Amino acid sequence: MSLQIWTYLIVGLTFALYIGIAWTSRVKDTKGFYVAGGGVPPLANGMATAADWMSAASFISMAGMISFMGYAGCMYLMGWTGGYVLLALLLAPYLRKFGKFTVPDFVGDRYYSSAARLVALICAIFISLTYVAGQMRGVGIVFSRFLEVDVNTGVMIGMVLVFLYAAIGGMKGITWTQVAQYCVLITAFIIPAIAISLKLTGNPIPQIGFGGTILGGPDSGKFLLETLNQIGRDLGFAEYTSAFGAGTKPMIDVFAITMCLMVGTAGLPHVIIRFYTVPSVRAARLSAFYAIFFIAILYTTAPALGAFSRYTLTNALSETPYSSVPAWFGNWEKTGLLAWVDKNNDGIITYRGGAAFAGKPAYSGETGAHGQRLVTNTPLDNANELYIDNDIMVLATPEISQLPPWVIALVAAGGLAAALSTAAGLLLVIASSISHDLYYRIINRDASEKIRLLVGRVMIGVGVVIAGYFGINPPGFVAQVVALAFGLASSSFFPIIVLGIFWKRATKEGAISGMISGIGFTMLYIVQTKFMGVSPWFFGISPEGIGTVGMVINFAVTFGVSLITKAPPAAVQEMVESVRIPRGAGAAIDH
Repeated sequence: MSLQIWTYLIVGLTFALYIGIAWTSRVKDTKGFYVAGGGVPPLANGMATAADWMSAASFISMAGMISFMGYAGCMYLMGWTGGYVLLALLLAPYLRKFGKFTVPDFVGDRYYSSAARLVALICAIFISLTYVAGQMRGVGIVFSRFLEVDVNTGVMIGMVLVFLYAAIGGMKGITWTQVAQYCVLITAFIIPAIAISLKLTGNPIPQIGFGGTILGGPDSGKFLLETLNQIGRDLGFAEYTSAFGAGTKPMIDVFAITMCLMVGTAGLPHVIIRFYTVPSVRAARLSAFYAIFFIAILYTTAPALGAFSRYTLTNALSETPYSSVPAWFGNWEKTGLLAWVDKNNDGIITYRGGAAFAGKPAYSGETGAHGQRLVTNTPLDNANELYIDNDIMVLATPEISQLPPWVIALVAAGGLAAALSTAAGLLLVIASSISHDLYYRIINRDASEKIRLLVGRVMIGVGVVIAGYFGINPPGFVAQVVALAFGLASSSFFPIIVLGIFWKRATKEGAISGMISGIGFTMLYIVQTKFMGVSPWFFGISPEGIGTVGMVINFAVTFGVSLITKAPPAAVQEMVESVRIPRGAGAAIDH
């Protein structure tokens, strides 16, 4: 069977599975809609959490980032993984013991203020919309290549699908769908990694093949990483394993991005809410352990796949006549994510360090003298003639490595599973924040279960439409968009959650001031540097890392304002103390 038939078959079966699970798990009450009834087993919740957290950025973009950035790209790996450990050990058990539905719910009750709840709600919506835009973009990329529709159409298909199973099943349906999606995405990531490792290095374990020698070809017997360093030197790129040298990010920026991703992970509302779905604090701790294990399977494989992808792609394209490129090259050109312009008119693809174009190229549908795809952006005056979007690396490498069509189709299904699983969790955060925290807790305390469910489902629809718009018009490629969401989370939620749990003196005035100042500074910096053309002005820290500075501002403002304002009521201080007492931690505490 052809690749397209395999893709339709495997993707179609997985979509039918997701919708079927959502239908059988459909809910009729708000507890089932928000937190799956609070009875999800720890093992299943660990798998669902892993799928919820490992988004399109983890599946599609992270290995692509590492393949192009080398050592510095591992800041995404370290930040996201370290952040989950931080969340699991420092925050999750205590938040579960609070027994709330949402992060704004926790903030509103802990800081005894509807205003604090409202500010947290706005932060949650900003974070979730930014994050879900990256997922929709990932869905569009997969559809555009493997189902041969344009990226925008792919985004719209993803919007319809995620709305169906998120609105029907709520958190209960999403949870069991995410269990299935984890199985799909991890299978789709591991199988090609094993196959490519075996083909390239002779070792079926990618983590070992990553440090091994190349099996055949002109580089036979050479260590893979040493070869990538040599290729980098020859082609004008930074050495693959170099740290903080020429052509790489400065140390302060790498540190800031890593820290931002770490604390941002610990403040992500769609991940935190997963720990409300288990029956007890002990189950929350256990599900966190399972999730770390399931996440580690992919995250220890990603650096190896990134290195395999870089070596395979460079060998396939560097100094290759355009007339002899394989079919996959033209297929990816059609998506606009791969483009070539013949600057010296010799008909040969010249791949060198430096950007090929002044901005991201867009496929125009025309061809030049040698058949190259013309682009709308002006080529830069340097030797590099090839534009490669980071997001194609994981998806294209199995095809470049000539793996069987069913494996390539499985990778497409895995990318969709990763994007859709996270998108569903994010949309539920948006829906629950508005229907529960705004409508029920602030506007209409007498609202019935039926009305609250209706509002929640309508808000999922609104969130899907907004996310789809930003998926079609993204501010960057998938991992960058997601990194911005982490910056907003680190500068808004992480400080007030930590202080709310561990410092009973934190006040509502401090929390409100801290959130506004932290996320305000972070958003201003991101808008300036991303959309207004302003160069990064704070010690050269990029917009992906500025959330670290926003976090420090939030901590400082919350702490300072809390010290000069009236202490929280005695009942709130007693509640904070009781949450940290181990007694009764094996049973659920509901409020």
